[in-house]
Amino acid sequence: MTAIKALLRHIETIRYADLPPQTIAAAKTFIFDSIAVGISGSRVPTVSQVKRAASSWGDAKQAQVWATGEWLPAGNAALVNGFQIHNQEWDAVHEKAVVHPMATILSALTSYAQQHHLSGEQLILGVVVAVDVATCIGSAVTSGLKFFRPSMCGALGATAGICAMQQIKGEVLANAMGISYSQLSGTMQAHVEGSGMLAMQIGINARSAMHAVDLALAGFSGPKDILEGPFGYFTLFEESYDIDLFYQRLGKQFQIECVSHKPFPTGRAGHGCIDGLLTLQQQHGFSIEQIQHINVLAPPLIMRLVGRPLKTDMDSSYAKLCQGYIAAIALQNGDVGVEDFSAQALSNPDTLALAAKVSMQLNDCQDPNALAPVGVEVTLTDGRFLHIDLPAVLGHPDRPLSKEQQVKKFWAACRSAIYPFSDDAISKLINAIDGLEQISNINNLVQLMIYTKNRGIL
Repeated sequence: MTAIKALLRHIETIRYADLPPQTIAAAKTFIFDSIAVGISGSRVPTVSQVKRAASSWGDAKQAQVWATGEWLPAGNAALVNGFQIHNQEWDAVHEKAVVHPMATILSALTSYAQQHHLSGEQLILGVVVAVDVATCIGSAVTSGLKFFRPSMCGALGATAGICAMQQIKGEVLANAMGISYSQLSGTMQAHVEGSGMLAMQIGINARSAMHAVDLALAGFSGPKDILEGPFGYFTLFEESYDIDLFYQRLGKQFQIECVSHKPFPTGRAGHGCIDGLLTLQQQHGFSIEQIQHINVLAPPLIMRLVGRPLKTDMDSSYAKLCQGYIAAIALQNGDVGVEDFSAQALSNPDTLALAAKVSMQLNDCQDPNALAPVGVEVTLTDGRFLHIDLPAVLGHPDRPLSKEQQVKKFWAACRSAIYPFSDDAISKLINAIDGLEQISNINNLVQLMIYTKNRGIL
């Protein structure tokens, strides 16, 4: 059996009744997390540009933009919401696959569910199946990022998740996956340049996944051997892969249980440094003035993703992926928040001076897709040398966020939206997600994801 046939069979056969309690709980946990960061993402100024463009691409009122409530064609709503989920680098990640699965997947599935009045159980099932598809493909890759894997694997996952929600099978399912594959897009050049297109690629692929299902349901056909074919995903978009790694995960464990939280709104590659510095500071009580030098020992992927040079004219997209700046903010504030990437914060001379004390070097890890282990070294002016090794970084399933930490992040995210949510609105939304499987129509959930005064906006 080829990999795509195994994948199609997996998509067709999983039912909500098959999901263990811990899998349902994990799905709700990361739906909870992704809704919050998507609401917070409404605060980013470029969202208005995206909405302005999307409003000219049709006037059907099928699904809504999170936080602000505008009605758009469902695919356009998915595009905006996907952009909002990823535009602050605060969304969850599957570390082995190097895929942010929930951004593309939840934006597409929620918009589709709103358009078609699907239930909470259907959304949970769709998310579980979608994350399996996206991350089992991504986890089989043995070479480093070339194309933007989160958006591309995310699109294939989102297509599968929509089909699972609607019980679309057979030839239509195969065609939907092939049509989705044919539209995949995403380049790491956007990451290198710190461009907002990195997050926009999430939105574009969320929309294309929805359109792929619509085309397949209309009878249109797509290519079939989309994983291992001569121009399939593994051979076209990646340098090397090990198909055994694909089979080791597919159907063995639901991958939603293997997703990592991002405690901080930065690239996951920067989290190890934050984690290590805050832990060392707590243990040893040193002040910022005592720091002579900081060195981060990291795998190749971390060096590649956040080892960019410090600049005095950084914008927020660049700074979120600059290890020196991230480290300085963490030490100054004891945390990293969305407000730490404002123009005022980015120009703070004290922050930039501290950031200049940070260097990075490769550790012994050779895996081009590894986000751990990470080592952090701090040299103090009094001669002390402090060191910590992190085999797993805070937020990883081996070091998960507590429920209290998850809820704290949710409140902070909702309060940071373009229209800050009230305490009552946040509490109602939390209660709704806690009872997601009881919701008969996702529209009832989405209404709680919109600032109170904007509900029902046209």
